[in-house]
Amino acid sequence: MSLILDAGAFIAYERGNRVVRAFLMAAADSGDAVKTSTAVVAQVWRQSSRQVALGRLLRGVEEVPLTPERARAAGTLLARARSVDVVDAAVVEMSQNGDEILTSDPEDLLRLANHGGKTLIITPIG
Repeated sequence: MSLILDAGAFIAYERGNRVVRAFLMAAADSGDAVKTSTAVVAQVWRQSSRQVALGRLLRGVEEVPLTPERARAAGTLLARARSVDVVDAAVVEMSQNGDEILTSDPEDLLRLANHGGKTLIITPIG
């Protein structure tokens, strides 16, 4: 199992969210991989000099590239789910059954996971 971070999880981390930090510590303790999509990084990365904490976190996160194949799969998933958020679709597309996604947008991710035929743990963060 991997812990997957969406944009909301990174933003919450930057703001000192204890829930996100606890999940990251648990993943480190259990040896679970922590991953995100490069599409998520593009969505949250703005100015390196002001995002020191985010930069440090990203050093320990596997960034799964939005390759041409993944982009097409995410687009197909969006069509099936009648949705428009490319970043959410990229997160679901890169996830494997049993992965846990930390998100501020659980409804959209759950809908995408259902339309993608994936069994994921969608954990909302505040």
